[in-house]
Amino acid sequence: MVGSVPLRTRRARVVCLPPAGSGCRFFRSWQSAAGTGVSVVGVQLPGRENRWRDPAPADVDDAVAAVVGELVGLGALEQPVVIFGQSFGGLLGYEVARRLGDGHGAWPAALVVAACRPPHLWIGAGRGLVDDDQALEQLLQERALDEYELDEGSRQLMLDMLRRDARLSLTYRDPCGATVSCPVWAWGGRDDGTVTAEHLAGWDRYAGASFHHRQFDGGHYFPGQHTDLVVALLRDMLPNLMRGSASDDR
Repeated sequence: MVGSVPLRTRRARVVCLPPAGSGCRFFRSWQSAAGTGVSVVGVQLPGRENRWRDPAPADVDDAVAAVVGELVGLGALEQPVVIFGQSFGGLLGYEVARRLGDGHGAWPAALVVAACRPPHLWIGAGRGLVDDDQALEQLLQERALDEYELDEGSRQLMLDMLRRDARLSLTYRDPCGATVSCPVWAWGGRDDGTVTAEHLAGWDRYAGASFHHRQFDGGHYFPGQHTDLVVALLRDMLPNLMRGSASDDR
């Protein structure tokens, strides 16, 4: 976990899972947008940024178990939590929400999946990215790259991360329609040719409480174009949020 405020805190949390091939830098500006009273925490999978040398998880279950174990260890279940996941991070977020609810009786305040197909459409879907360099390049081109990411060495590292995450997605097992007992929001970009509005509507079958669908201007990486709006919406999903509660940190 990576955050801009102490991880052991009594703040409500927005737990963010980045898209394939990305790390927590994807959310580096979100804490300032969230303001006080909310802790924005990024999930850092092995093999990127400050965890570059850490061994990759054996499968999706292994990755999810590690995330849930860290959240429990940090006392995150004692405060309201919203889980946000983008693309592959949305799939992981769904499984984290399931594990928190079914295993610990602590359902998130909301699960938000952005630019993410529903779970049954992930079965085997990553094979094309594993085998097709052109498909990987196309996905990378849709990202808004920082200046330092534009050199060939950095691009190759990101392509390698994308390929590893695609391989990881191939270990995913069909959840057979298992629902999460919290509100589910499915967000998409109107210009996203990878995840369509029809795909997003498929999340309805996994919502055991309520289901909501929203479209934004932009493509597959639309959250980066609407940071203030996205963070404000996530913040508003946290129940009984007390503004200015940073003094409650421990």
